[in-house]
Amino acid sequence: MPPTTGRIAGARYPPDVLSQISGLSRHFTEETLRTYLLDRSARTADGCLVVRGYGSRRGVHQKVAGRAWAHIAAYVVFVGDYDPEREVDHVCGVPDCIEPSHLRQLSHAENCRSRKQEPRCRNGHDRELDPRTGRYRKVCRRCNADAQQRWRERQARQVAEGRASYGRTTN
Repeated sequence: MPPTTGRIAGARYPPDVLSQISGLSRHFTEETLRTYLLDRSARTADGCLVVRGYGSRRGVHQKVAGRAWAHIAAYVVFVGDYDPEREVDHVCGVPDCIEPSHLRQLSHAENCRSRKQEPRCRNGHDRELDPRTGRYRKVCRRCNADAQQRWRERQARQVAEGRASYGRTTN
């Protein structure tokens, strides 16, 4: 069976392309999956085509059509040339966007390098640069030190409570 041509210019699908999408329900064809994704999506003011998947959370990757990730299914049916060894990345940075022009495939290393890093941690402390990689450290040193201090205090409190329950006193 020769490959079929998709609606977007130049998109070609090998016969088993839908079988490469992990978690996709088997009853979908390319056309029904395309229709299903478009029916469950809405265009936003910034040009994203945001899909409504299972659940009520927005702004996160969405699962649709069984247990398949919506952006991967959209890449397969709208863009084509899907390589399951590579990751599908959102150029726009919106995880629930399925706009074909906003999706691209990258290696895992390229995808990690392209992630935006915040210069401050969630508690507002400045992050330090890791001298080995030139990127911000994953863990804020100040937050980590505070967490360790809380852990030590909690452990001391639990030991004191345990000793008190056995009639021992702390020295």
